[in-house]
Amino acid sequence: MPVPVGGGMAGPSTFDKLKMGGMMGGSVGLIIGFIFGATNIIRFGPGPNGMMRTLGQYMVGSAATFGFFMAIGSTIRSESSPIAAEAFTRAQRRPLIIPRQRQWVSRNGER
Repeated sequence: MPVPVGGGMAGPSTFDKLKMGGMMGGSVGLIIGFIFGATNIIRFGPGPNGMMRTLGQYMVGSAATFGFFMAIGSTIRSESSPIAAEAFTRAQRRPLIIPRQRQWVSRNGER
């Protein structure tokens, strides 16, 4: 992959974030599918498809679901509108009116 011109570091593209979210969601889904699939096979038996096929169906279904939603979520999170970026930079600036520092006066009138 060529190095971007401009001297600064470039972050991952939106498609890279989509792939990364899909991979993370898929791996979490595989683990969750294994846990739930094994639990259901132990509780209710493997059924007519056999143990390995039933466990595989749980794992693949869960991985596809988690991967899909994680990919979409990571893509949506990486998108930022110019309006939101401007609002964020305005919120980080110092206020135009600086609050006055109060001078505490004791009961005797001394400062």
